[in-house]
Amino acid sequence: MNRTKIGLFIFCMALMACNSAKTTVTDAGWEDMFNGKNLDRWTTKIHHYETGDNFGDTFRAEDGMIKVRYDKYDGDFNDRFGHLYYDKPYSYFHLSLEYRFVGELHPGAPVFTVMNSGVMYHSQDPRTMLKEQNWPISVEMQFLGGVNEGEERPTGNMCSPGTEIVYQGELYPSHCLSSSSKTYYGDQWVKAELIVRGDSLVTHIINGEVVLEYTKPQIGGGTVVGYDPKVKIDGKLLKEGMIALQSEGQPIDFRNIKIKNLKP
Repeated sequence: MNRTKIGLFIFCMALMACNSAKTTVTDAGWEDMFNGKNLDRWTTKIHHYETGDNFGDTFRAEDGMIKVRYDKYDGDFNDRFGHLYYDKPYSYFHLSLEYRFVGELHPGAPVFTVMNSGVMYHSQDPRTMLKEQNWPISVEMQFLGGVNEGEERPTGNMCSPGTEIVYQGELYPSHCLSSSSKTYYGDQWVKAELIVRGDSLVTHIINGEVVLEYTKPQIGGGTVVGYDPKVKIDGKLLKEGMIALQSEGQPIDFRNIKIKNLKP
């Protein structure tokens, strides 16, 4: 083998080793949050019910997915907003999941909840919530689906029940902040990723594209009612908290729910 071929061989071997190391680093550290069989390590809190009461089998483990359904509800929706919490708090993390909207809005659910769900982060523990508290004090990565053809309805937005965020250097004055994502119609699967760095930068990603960034999630603002006043300390930066999947009256499926702990 001449000197040129030897050099080329060494270069190729080094390149292969570099690529292999990069893949190992990228793929390492992911933890499955859902075992695909049951809701072990998850806790339910539904408005009007005590923590742990999964009224009407709202959250279900079926077909390797977490499903949100209302076929066992008696009559009207009655503002039975619900959340399914993973039993471990996180501070710095990368969350990844896929969701799809299915079926029809349950009768009596607010019109704004059609094709509407989300994932909450930096949430208070459900065991600190009162029976008649409607939403957890948390920040939400909101998922929306298209309703009317040609009418933009982005997903991966930010909503702030009992919280506030800083956007473009200023405290954002409204409850929800729209992302730059495109509109997704029907029951197609959408991949959502959330990168949270404690109480600093938060990044929303939809189908591989960054659609929203903001900073300094903190307690404040309104929307939440029925909470324990000792829990809502306005102005307190949110450094960590629970992660929860949302139920607001629209059937939805979640799958491939995994997380990577980014805390040093």
